[in-house]
Amino acid sequence: MSQINLETDPFPLGQANNPIRLRTLVRLRWLAVIGQTAAVLAVSLVFGYSLPFSACLGVIALSAWLNIFISLRWRSSQILSSRAAGLLLAYDVVQLAALLFLTGGLENPFSFLFLVPVTVSATSLTVRWTLALGGMAIAFASLLAIYHFPLPWKEGEAISLPATYVAGLWVAVLSGTAFSAIYARRLAEEARQMSAALNATEMVLAREQRLSALDGLAAAAAHELGTPLSTITVVAKELKREAVLKGHHADDLDLLISQAARCREILSRLSDREQAADVIFGQVKLSAMLEDQVAPLRGSDVAVTIICKSEKNEPEPVFRRNPAISYALSNILENAIDFAKSNVTVDARWNASQLSVTIKDDGPGFDQLIFDRLGDPFVTTRPGYDDAAEAGEARGHEGMGLGLFIAKTLLERSGAQVGLSNLSAPAQGAVVSIRWPRAAVDMGSASNKALDPQPATLH
Repeated sequence: MSQINLETDPFPLGQANNPIRLRTLVRLRWLAVIGQTAAVLAVSLVFGYSLPFSACLGVIALSAWLNIFISLRWRSSQILSSRAAGLLLAYDVVQLAALLFLTGGLENPFSFLFLVPVTVSATSLTVRWTLALGGMAIAFASLLAIYHFPLPWKEGEAISLPATYVAGLWVAVLSGTAFSAIYARRLAEEARQMSAALNATEMVLAREQRLSALDGLAAAAAHELGTPLSTITVVAKELKREAVLKGHHADDLDLLISQAARCREILSRLSDREQAADVIFGQVKLSAMLEDQVAPLRGSDVAVTIICKSEKNEPEPVFRRNPAISYALSNILENAIDFAKSNVTVDARWNASQLSVTIKDDGPGFDQLIFDRLGDPFVTTRPGYDDAAEAGEARGHEGMGLGLFIAKTLLERSGAQVGLSNLSAPAQGAVVSIRWPRAAVDMGSASNKALDPQPATLH
């Protein structure tokens, strides 16, 4: 038997979506061996049907010995390469075809099991391996529809299924294999994309939280540096008073004293900021928060207008400074400015029970071809990195389709509902509406005063 290298792939066919461990295929094959053995014994001994008993057990025993050999030769925790896993699954297709050949071919009701190796490949291996295994399964099913031993039946009786019925079985196996493979691969691909996107979201939020934590580090530095600066100031004043200095030395001491005093003033402001962090820096009004996000974007050719309105003179909502919300709003605003022609409007409104922020631009609006998938990971109308790589040239503004997904996820974790739409004709432009229950984010509400929640995080 030729050796299968489970550690390296000398003929790589692409990266596997979800790498398979050796123990997974070994356990699946043991289940197949047990099921096949039970079926053969039941047909022969229980029902008394005639079949090539020894040949069937020999084919099954070959799979059992292969399992034993692989388990002894390699570690069960070994992660298989695409090639190794594909070859092992290809053997399963061949073994099943041989067993079906001995027991009635496509007329055997267990012929639908051809879809199992193909489905496993669709969830874990590359498209090329899945197509190859699917082609093998269809080829063997086609041959077994014509060439096979008789279907096991009672002694002295023969069963002959109509050709039309056998053709229907062939179509069923073909369509079942294709449908199962496509369905399983689509689910696996969506799960992989969602996992990758959530990992990217975690990284973005962690970065934003680290930036937010710099204020605390600055306050700690102010506390630690206060004492040595006081010492420097005292020593400099003593030197100036006691020493008889002339010329530039006296000027240098004056400069040293003034700069030390300036450092103490700066550190004093940082210390005051730490003491008032919960009251002043830790909270921000809705209008101020929006202005903080818009201010860095005002240098472009696109005008950004902020509108804040209250219903029935309700007090303005007060947010806790939240890196997640800040990042999400900044990302949505940047997208709006990128696609707008000349104007972006940020409309904030609130009442006693809820508040909303609506961001509109006068650009082309969301592409109708992907409108239903907006907010999903890796969905974008921007030029992609793969396109740029294939063209061999750099592009201006490229994206991977994660920005809107991350922004939407972070906002929803904060309790918001995010809606995406286009302006009604004849107007053009995209609309992103963000709506919170006021009690979920307003630090001025009674419930938030009692609970004092922390910024939203991903778990």
